[in-house]
Amino acid sequence: MIAALFIIGDGLVRTGVATSMGSWLVSVAGNSETKMLVFLMLTVAGLGAFMSSTGVVAIFIPVVLSVSMRMQISPSRLMMPLSFAGLISGMMTLVATPPNLVVNSELLREGLEGFSFFSVTPLGLVILVLGIIYMLLTRFALKSDKQDKPREGWKHRTFRDLIKEYRLTGRARRLAIRPGSPLIGQRLDDLKLRERYGANVIGVERWRRFRRVIVNVNGVSEFRARDVLLIDMSSAEVDLREFCSEQLLEPMVLRGEYFSDQALDVGMAEVSLIPESELLGKTVREIGFRTRYGLNVVGLKRDGVAMDGSVVDEPLVLGDIFLVVGNWKLITQLGQRGRDFVVMNLPVEVSDASPAHSQAPHAIFCLVLMVALMLTDEIPNPIAAIIACLLMGKFRCIDAESAYKAIHWPSIILIVGMMPFALALQKTGGVDLVVKGLMELGGGYGPYMMLMCLFIMCATIGLFISNTATAVLMAPIALAMAKSMGVSPYPFAMMVAMGRLSRLYDPGLFTGKYAGAGARQIHL
Repeated sequence: MIAALFIIGDGLVRTGVATSMGSWLVSVAGNSETKMLVFLMLTVAGLGAFMSSTGVVAIFIPVVLSVSMRMQISPSRLMMPLSFAGLISGMMTLVATPPNLVVNSELLREGLEGFSFFSVTPLGLVILVLGIIYMLLTRFALKSDKQDKPREGWKHRTFRDLIKEYRLTGRARRLAIRPGSPLIGQRLDDLKLRERYGANVIGVERWRRFRRVIVNVNGVSEFRARDVLLIDMSSAEVDLREFCSEQLLEPMVLRGEYFSDQALDVGMAEVSLIPESELLGKTVREIGFRTRYGLNVVGLKRDGVAMDGSVVDEPLVLGDIFLVVGNWKLITQLGQRGRDFVVMNLPVEVSDASPAHSQAPHAIFCLVLMVALMLTDEIPNPIAAIIACLLMGKFRCIDAESAYKAIHWPSIILIVGMMPFALALQKTGGVDLVVKGLMELGGGYGPYMMLMCLFIMCATIGLFISNTATAVLMAPIALAMAKSMGVSPYPFAMMVAMGRLSRLYDPGLFTGKYAGAGARQIHL
């Protein structure tokens, strides 16, 4: 079941569901640090309830760094809440983290009824609220002069930076095709919009599977009524009102962050010709760049200086760098086709690109179905998770190779390896020995004292070995302790599951382990 949950979590990443949550977070919080902190912790805890907290933290680290730069605040003021929320997310549902599943399996092995899907949620919600309040009160202590200085590693260009460098600001337009427009049913090359109006169509917004997506265009693309054209108006001499009136187009709102918000569907990159290319000396139009490669050239740099206006009729020379817009997959293929191009620089939004983003509705359906099946108690939880995995494969949310790579094999091997050790402790009387020692220490003070001793023991062990290994070792001890006292085993089992709170003593360990080298540079 744990392996199946790893696969489901990766399916949510590959389809862009998790990344979309990050984009939503930025749009909702705006420039308010308080709102950002609260929504960040709520979002991470919510996502981590159904997928690996490792993946959730990895997704949100670039979001946090970007927001920190924009707000000009110390990154640790948001990185620490991110780490806390990632840890707390494991307390939100039964499937949120392996220790919960280990404890539940031990209950079932002892012939007891297991936890329900949301058994741990009340405790998790209380801890999440307390965590948010704590971070709001202590965030101002997480700063220093050293931290407030931007790091060199952060200076990666974004869509906005490229648009500014190539002098494209103010040129983009969104125009909706009204019913009866002469563009309907016509091929892009036949319309000659670039020649007549200086209008370069770089994408089309179209309803597909209950949501608007940006469809890549080439010379043979045909338009439909209610399509929204994304156009680069390279000529300042064209009267936009006259153009819209002639072609029955309706101007639409285009926000400043439009391209960044659409990074799942549309990409942008700097490309150059190699010295041996036979295309040197030819223009973009002569090459038939859009028809041949499915990408649009919107800007050109020569000797480090961006050229104004349309560049499609400018002969290309060695050293030219041109900016292309289009599908991420086609951008990647451009550097692999033939011996003409090299993709030089990709913006930070490339991390938002998802190989199966069109399957996002199916991924959400699989997740909802799994949760629904687990809530019914008619189907065992492992079977429900496997059904969701198979459906994700059927809907092409994830392929076999990606599914194999998604499984965190060290965790699986650790659990399998520790289970015989825990069983050996039971068979040889080691568990009884530990329980007897704990009972002598605090048994006379009642079950509450024993629960506190159990938590301290789990938290201490968890500082030195993984939470999963701690759960494997301590779950049999906790149940034996409850049995010897003649009380309900469920509070004791829950205390073992909650033992992962020990990681809150040093959440930097969690962030540093899973965030990559970039996160390690942030002093928490």
